[in-house]
Amino acid sequence: MPARYTHGHHESVLRSHRWRTAENSAAYLLPHLRPGMSLLDVGCGPGTITAELAARVAPGQVTAVEISPEALEIARAELAGRGVANVAFVLADVHALDLPAGAFDVVHAHQVLQHVADPVRALAEMRRVCRPGGLVAARDCDYATFTWFPELPELAEWLALYRRIARANGGEPDAGRRLLSWARAAGFTEIAATASTWCFATPEDRAWWGGMLADRIVASDLARAAVEDGVAEADLHRLAAGWRAWAAAGDGRLALLHGEILCRA
Repeated sequence: MPARYTHGHHESVLRSHRWRTAENSAAYLLPHLRPGMSLLDVGCGPGTITAELAARVAPGQVTAVEISPEALEIARAELAGRGVANVAFVLADVHALDLPAGAFDVVHAHQVLQHVADPVRALAEMRRVCRPGGLVAARDCDYATFTWFPELPELAEWLALYRRIARANGGEPDAGRRLLSWARAAGFTEIAATASTWCFATPEDRAWWGGMLADRIVASDLARAAVEDGVAEADLHRLAAGWRAWAAAGDGRLALLHGEILCRA
């Protein structure tokens, strides 16, 4: 069964995706980038990471891939607004990229493999379009590693709900811990596996993160999937109130772990 993208493209989802930068989401890859490289960005989202990767490899070319026309247009508009000229856009499925073998020096995917139906096949396809000796890079979070304080029960309920819906949609929310295994199964033999974190503890960070997740649990595709799964809308609003209570806590803190892989093609 094809995977269904759990989050969708509601404003609350794009709000979090637009926060992402190359520094806070692809730092493990940056030391390996050089001007003139060709780079494929799989699942580019709204394009904020793509734009910064494009600046790093310029005058090299970047190809940004998304699976839906809607998502691709969001990225196209973002990069046009930034005046980024060295990015081309391709509509494609990572399981079967309509791109030539060995075409790219670097193939990158951020928070993508947790949502696909067959991550091993996806990595094998990323390897196919990477030149021999090039790099395939992927980073995915591990939802089971979410930790927070205060230990509000609504947040634990939210996490259990998200993991259940994500798996029902054909994804793997705890992808970060599986990246090394998936890469080995895809045929890579030279793999550097690392990890990094996001941490939200300042009042500003809590207000942004808590507000975004409160909005997402009542208005995004996740909310619709939860209702289809039998969750009452009143319960979704109760979970949203839990996120707002966490954001308002003066001693509030949340952290999560990401797995990362750098694979030599």
